[in-house]
Amino acid sequence: MTLDRCRFENLIPHRGSMCLIERVLNWDGQAIVCASAGHRDPAHPLRGDDGRLGCCIGLEYAAQAAAVHGGLLAEQAGVRPPAGYLAGTRALRLRRRWLDDLEDELIVRAERLLGSEQSLLYGFGVTCGGEPVCEGRLSVFFDLRP
Repeated sequence: MTLDRCRFENLIPHRGSMCLIERVLNWDGQAIVCASAGHRDPAHPLRGDDGRLGCCIGLEYAAQAAAVHGGLLAEQAGVRPPAGYLAGTRALRLRRRWLDDLEDELIVRAERLLGSEQSLLYGFGVTCGGEPVCEGRLSVFFDLRP
């Protein structure tokens, strides 16, 4: 059931090189598992001036996985998802300093913990080669203006 970027990129606001998720490996009504090897790309759009990609960028991977999940659920329901905004993070734990020196692809898991019409809370974890890279919770708020 792997979905590549062509299948879901139109469901989220991230385009081109800013769409960090490359593949959806699995998803259901509660969770999604995605993969990406873009952290090794020297032209990664979130690299710092020093050319490095900090581990905190794992949060962006997780937020995009949550956005893909929401987009797939909305598509399944026959509706267009409202614009969502990353509102905050809790219990963020960075297990290393850099992402760009990891050899294997990143595996990003996001699980919907709570949700309403106005907001969502996801728990997430990013691993590489079976080793934890970062984890935490992120909240998303929706723009419900007409």
